[in-house]
Amino acid sequence: MPRYDSPSVDVDIVVPVYNEQAALEHSIRRLHSFLTESFPFTWRIVIADNASTDGTPSIAAALADDLPGVTYLRLDRKGRGLALREAWSRSDARAVSYMDVDLSTDLRGLLPLVAPLLSGHSDVAIGSRLARGAEVVRGPKRELISRAYNTILHATLRVRFTDAQCGFKAITRGAAAQLLPQIRDDGWFFDTELLVLAGRDGLRIHEVPVDWVDDPDSRVDIVGTAIEDLKGVARLAFATPIARFAAVGLVSTIAYALLFLGFRDGGLGAGLANAVALAVTAVANTAANRRLTFGIMSRRGLLSQHAAGAAVYAITLGLTAGALGVLHALDQTPSLALELTVLVTASLVATVTRYMALKTWVFGTLGSHLPTRRTPDPAAIQGPVSVPCRPVRRPRSAP
Repeated sequence: MPRYDSPSVDVDIVVPVYNEQAALEHSIRRLHSFLTESFPFTWRIVIADNASTDGTPSIAAALADDLPGVTYLRLDRKGRGLALREAWSRSDARAVSYMDVDLSTDLRGLLPLVAPLLSGHSDVAIGSRLARGAEVVRGPKRELISRAYNTILHATLRVRFTDAQCGFKAITRGAAAQLLPQIRDDGWFFDTELLVLAGRDGLRIHEVPVDWVDDPDSRVDIVGTAIEDLKGVARLAFATPIARFAAVGLVSTIAYALLFLGFRDGGLGAGLANAVALAVTAVANTAANRRLTFGIMSRRGLLSQHAAGAAVYAITLGLTAGALGVLHALDQTPSLALELTVLVTASLVATVTRYMALKTWVFGTLGSHLPTRRTPDPAAIQGPVSVPCRPVRRPRSAP
């Protein structure tokens, strides 16, 4: 694999490519010229070729031989996210960034993008085509899709950034070491997952309004990409403890309702049918929340947690039995449907109490067994990398 043999630089600019023989040489020479003449930090350009089948590999290798500060990384699998993951994880630069090969974003936005990272002000920086002050030229179809996608992100994942998929981002080396092991997507959703995880980890995200001109020759499969992105959004939405708790609760409620109806049809009274159905689902609910919601895989403490879960069951039983008692006081012969409706409603009312009890009491004493996110040593992001790089160009100035 390629190796970046030069001394460490301030910024690595990764340009992921796939079958870009037509645009590659012009774009890289333009970027190289801009950095040489106008960029005040030390830099390196990394052409990350993810399994191109046209003339891209030979062009990229020739550029790396011809231009100081340009390196070439060849991957044998497709995926923009994969290209960024590999290039970033091999970097020893203080900050790593990327931009699309079409250079749709005005290169003058690069300095305000990386300066907050190098100064220690921020951990992640993104170019935004939707932030106030951005100047964007693109068709109405892409504009609508972009705004719709970001609206979905705000509604489902409660994110604060304005533009998830602008191809113009940067991240500190330490933040990359922290986030890259958590990211599962190797395609176009990589960007969104990176930003969502950064927000959940409490990292500081800086937005830069950019001037951006749409590339009319873009070959991105908009429909296919949109479908994969929506799948990724659903996965991240379910990844939160509350979402997992809600999913477990929904399945438990359905199972409880079916058991209650079965016991009632079998001749049990409403009170006994409720107690037995709750008892069965409470055991399954505690086990599922233990594993899925709170991520506890060890068997240590299993019995004590189920015993504590039984106490939570008693609270729920008290609420549902009380609701059932009130119903029978008002109507001595309620319908089965009405009984079930009252019981499910009372169970839902107990849901908040159940979640807090599970979180703070049942599983709260096992903090040492809960999964934790450790911030890796930034040095861990280094790895073998290739093709000699330019001698380090010392900065003329710094902010």
